[in-house]
Amino acid sequence: MLDIVRNIPVQTMPWRSWNLSTVSDLFSEFDRLWNEVSASLGSTPRTGGYAFDLYETDDSLVVEMAVPGLRKDDLEVRLEGNQLTVRGTYPEAPDGERRYWVRGLPRGSFVQSITLPASVEMDKIQATIADGLLRLSLPKVEQARVKRIAISAT
Repeated sequence: MLDIVRNIPVQTMPWRSWNLSTVSDLFSEFDRLWNEVSASLGSTPRTGGYAFDLYETDDSLVVEMAVPGLRKDDLEVRLEGNQLTVRGTYPEAPDGERRYWVRGLPRGSFVQSITLPASVEMDKIQATIADGLLRLSLPKVEQARVKRIAISAT
């Protein structure tokens, strides 16, 4: 009896140079390498930033991004071509004599870039923030929208 085996092509890792001038660079390189390896094995790669969802409807792309504790004045959203960039700033920890046991709250500024899978109408983008969730509705250009085709019977 014949066994049918699914052919899964092997993906090669792109050649990259190592930047190891400091110990923190070493850890950054390990993180980058781990993300590339886990992505090639089919697991969900880390985005390197804050949690977000990107999904589409027939007419729009929608990005929902967790930005707990931030207000609209703390965020900047830009779109250049198909590259969406969200920048934000969390307040720094107050000065004083704090001896942390655990530091898990985000501090300082961040940048999250997302490549959109379709072109959007820049003049019709809507952005809202509520309860720590930034929601961007990006209407697709007419050519990128899903078109339903009627089928006639003969």
